Amino acid sequence: MDCRHIQFCEQVEQVDLHQLQALFRMAAFWAKDRRLDDLAVAIANSAPVISVWDRQQLIGFARATSDGVYRATIWDVVIHPDYQGAGLGRKLVQTVLSHPKVNRVERVYLMTTHQQSFYTRIGFEENRSTTMVLHNQPISVTCTLREELEAAIGNY
Repeated sequence: MDCRHIQFCEQVEQVDLHQLQALFRMAAFWAKDRRLDDLAVAIANSAPVISVWDRQQLIGFARATSDGVYRATIWDVVIHPDYQGAGLGRKLVQTVLSHPKVNRVERVYLMTTHQQSFYTRIGFEENRSTTMVLHNQPISVTCTLREELEAAIGNY
């Protein structure tokens, strides 16, 4: 594979949402149904956002969210299938990890379904003790805050 034209880009405005959506549909089962407007919101709330290009074709993508000190999470790591196995995924993750918003945090998290061995080779460890998920559904509230306060005060 000729990698001479491959470039990594940290400029958010360079991300072509249509190409990203197509890349997700092709290479990321977990993101194949994402809408353009939702992708725009996710990207706007992420730093860093790294895209990988072969000339004008988007061939890779990853983003992260971070508080800059304690925790960061890497999201949406994807490499076009024709470019997998050439070390681009490793370089993409390392580029995210070296970004100033990520490189100083105590812990970096990511979620993966099938790529544990890939991330282990980069230095990640499986951690089955801290991952929890809330499927963001409306939470039924049995009483109002006022009722809770009245009940708490009445107990004294």
